[in-house]
Amino acid sequence: MIKRFISYYKPHKTMFILDMVFAFILAACDLFYPVLTGEMLDRYIPNGMINALLICAAVLFGVYIIKIFLNYFVMYYGHIVGVRMQADMRRDIFDRLQTLPLSYFDNNKTGTIMSRIINDLMDVSELAHHGPEDLFLSLVMFIGSFILMASISLPLTLIVYAAVPFMVVFAVKKRKKMSDAFTQSRVEVGEINASLENSISGIRVSKAYDNKEEESRNFVEGNKKFVTARSAAYKAMAEFHTGITFIGDFLQVVLYVCGGVFCYKGMITVGEFTSFALYISVFMNPIRKLVGFVEQYQNGMSGFERFCEIMDTAPEEETGTVDAGILKGNVEYKNVTFSYDEESGEVLSGLDLRIDAGKTVALVGPSGGGKTTICHLLPRFYEITDGEITIDGRNICEYTRSSLRRNIGIVAQDVFLFNATIYENIIYGCGDVTREMAEEAAKRANIHDYIMTLPDGYDTVVGERGVKLSGGQKQRISIARVFLKNPPILILDEATSALDNVTERMIQKSLEELCVGRTTIVVAHRLTTVMNAHEILVITDEGITERGTHEELLHAGGIYAGLWEE
Repeated sequence: MIKRFISYYKPHKTMFILDMVFAFILAACDLFYPVLTGEMLDRYIPNGMINALLICAAVLFGVYIIKIFLNYFVMYYGHIVGVRMQADMRRDIFDRLQTLPLSYFDNNKTGTIMSRIINDLMDVSELAHHGPEDLFLSLVMFIGSFILMASISLPLTLIVYAAVPFMVVFAVKKRKKMSDAFTQSRVEVGEINASLENSISGIRVSKAYDNKEEESRNFVEGNKKFVTARSAAYKAMAEFHTGITFIGDFLQVVLYVCGGVFCYKGMITVGEFTSFALYISVFMNPIRKLVGFVEQYQNGMSGFERFCEIMDTAPEEETGTVDAGILKGNVEYKNVTFSYDEESGEVLSGLDLRIDAGKTVALVGPSGGGKTTICHLLPRFYEITDGEITIDGRNICEYTRSSLRRNIGIVAQDVFLFNATIYENIIYGCGDVTREMAEEAAKRANIHDYIMTLPDGYDTVVGERGVKLSGGQKQRISIARVFLKNPPILILDEATSALDNVTERMIQKSLEELCVGRTTIVVAHRLTTVMNAHEILVITDEGITERGTHEELLHAGGIYAGLWEE
């Protein structure tokens, strides 16, 4: 884990090394001050050496001027290193998320994922900057102060440093408790973010049902869990700080007693004792830094571990090596079996289905029969458990996912639009296209005239999830997107079921034009939208129970005829 963390320093090693060098000089400056203080008290002041005293003061002033620039560099550029490492990690985790299967997002809340990308990596960034610096400075000041203190009085130095093993043992014992507490608090932060994301996304439903009190209760419950987890983390941290502080305070008492005895017996001078007392402060600084480092390490590394959990999640396995190019669209499902997981059982079992290029097949039937699942398997959103799906006679697993999905256009019931302009939403994922091409696609989707009535036209921002547009307008923009993509295979998954009858008829014309010359799979509950399909399949939990044209199925008097009568 540590080695993996350190690897993120490599692109920024020059700035990091400079930060360490300047931090070292700062530590040396702090060690230099007590030496001059002792000289002034023992020699310059008692002997009236005013010139030497002024020179010392000038030297100290010069040292402090140098520290201004050193502190600026360490504070600014040290944090820049941390921020850039954080940006690198955020880039890597975002790239990894793009490769994960849909099943990962089915099982993990959006708010929790966002918490790992934002909150956790913020703490990792702080560790990246302060961690090595504090550790390095502590080591330098610890050794440096020991050498200088020993040069004044070795016995007194050994008495002071005898407290170090007690501090180490105490820190090690408290480390595990802090680690567990901070990890749990991160889990609860993720849950709070997930709850917030869910509540804010569904604010219209909450208002429509006047459900403010229920939402508040749910949030308060999550908030209490967060407070409990965070309280445990702070309790562990308080125990750690309190113990270390007590040892440090006790050390001060020991120093004054022993130092006073040493002065009384003439073993050290008053100036040396003053220098030694100042070095105790220098000695305690690395101890305090180490205390802060332990806390920061637990905070940062627990965040880095959660970052690594996502990075180590297996991506979609890329089995394909063949670039699909432009497919004709002959689709065939051969004895396909599929289940989302072992517990839920099989959604599809032994499914056989053939769709010739340019033909339209409609899937109808009760909810839960697997109609949408059949559609999701074609672009390999999920991998089949058994059987084979082919396009143009080749198993789809042999095609690269990217080239396979370029050949498939999808218009779903729940249209997702990005918080961007109408133009940016139309051209999304369509590669290098011109404005004219986007406008032509909008015309074919019967949305161009409406767009031109808007003050900003195609540059109108649609809001989060397209909230500023009606359902029909969002649907037509998604249809324009598919017109622009121009794929040979088309999936219409309940594309008009959420619309009113007038809007549905308008969009149906666009969809009919969109289907021309394309292999099309239509999922629909409104049977009037699939009357003209080349073949209609009735899907139930037992598989395909009926198949034929609209007229054939009506004459058969089976499930389809019953649905039509209803």
